[in-house]
Amino acid sequence: MNISSLTRGLCSAAAASAMIIATATIATAETITVTDIAGRTVEVEKDPSKVIIGEGRMIYSIALLDQDNSFERIAGWKNDMVRFDPDAYRKYLEVFPQAADIPNFGSPYSDEWNLEAVISLGTEVVLMNLGNLLKAQESGIIEKLEEAGVATIFVDFRQDPTQNTVPSIQLLGRIFDRRDEADAFSDYYQSQMKLIYSRVEQIPIEDRPVVFIERAAGYNPAKCCSTFGAANLGRLVDLAGGRNWGSQKTPGFSANVSLEAIFSDDPEVIIGTGANWAEANPATTAVLFGYEASDEAVQERLAALADRDGWPELSAVKNGRFHSVYHQFYNSPYHFVAMQAFAKWLHPDLFEDLDPDATMTELHDKFLPIDYSGVFWGTLESDS
Repeated sequence: MNISSLTRGLCSAAAASAMIIATATIATAETITVTDIAGRTVEVEKDPSKVIIGEGRMIYSIALLDQDNSFERIAGWKNDMVRFDPDAYRKYLEVFPQAADIPNFGSPYSDEWNLEAVISLGTEVVLMNLGNLLKAQESGIIEKLEEAGVATIFVDFRQDPTQNTVPSIQLLGRIFDRRDEADAFSDYYQSQMKLIYSRVEQIPIEDRPVVFIERAAGYNPAKCCSTFGAANLGRLVDLAGGRNWGSQKTPGFSANVSLEAIFSDDPEVIIGTGANWAEANPATTAVLFGYEASDEAVQERLAALADRDGWPELSAVKNGRFHSVYHQFYNSPYHFVAMQAFAKWLHPDLFEDLDPDATMTELHDKFLPIDYSGVFWGTLESDS
């Protein structure tokens, strides 16, 4: 449901009344003081019943804590999950049909966001991404919400996920009064990451292959290429025993790079990212990973990407080291699964006993309200 149909009839008087009600509610509710991932000290209502999430894919994290009803407290969101990860949306919709009724507010940092509508819903907390802190500050939205008695909290599963995932989950656990669930996942997350850390320390630098990550490979068939610097999936490559090619090219989070540079350096390993973007962009040639993906379709898309002009001559393609992984791992607390896949690809002998598929199954069985299905990573199979 689009928020425009919900908000057209709102007037300033209604918004003002809602602001007074929200302020009165905050005054009588139990509040706690937290430090969010942006380092801000915030007074926030404990166990809020009306939360707006600035990005729909925050459900990946909220579902770990609110397993019985992952959408119960969600009063509004941005519909990026619906558009860019429709497999996951439909998976959750089967379990929680009320998700279809959540209003789409769009981006909190743009003119499309209707502050009056946010307040009128009795919103207690707005969750935002750390990567959009500057936009939020420049727009003045934080101050406006604060004046209305609505707390803003910044979490991070994208900018520095290996450092901020556990603090973000713990923060949400405190706010949602789900500390036991937060502790359980945090312990699991750290145990899964340590399976790799302890072994990678033994690998000499010269034995760590150079890895090029093609970010959103094939999303726009006419455009190539974007990659990660020493952050996000680029950081996961380094931690999994590789040398991220993009770290040598940019100090930033990501960068656009030329095909000439890639072909010239001829990296030993190539890992693309993909997701089911076909509904948002029918022309995409990306690998459509997700809960509805099949191995056959993944191989077909991988083969097409490897067959682009000039790519068949790259060492990674010739040597069977051309891979791809679910793009949404880059903005998810589940990125340890991708890191395990990376480790097996980069050092198959050292990580022979590691089973990312079993890890993904266990993650769903223990922590998520949906079951595991589909395909989330793959390697181009040889014709021979």
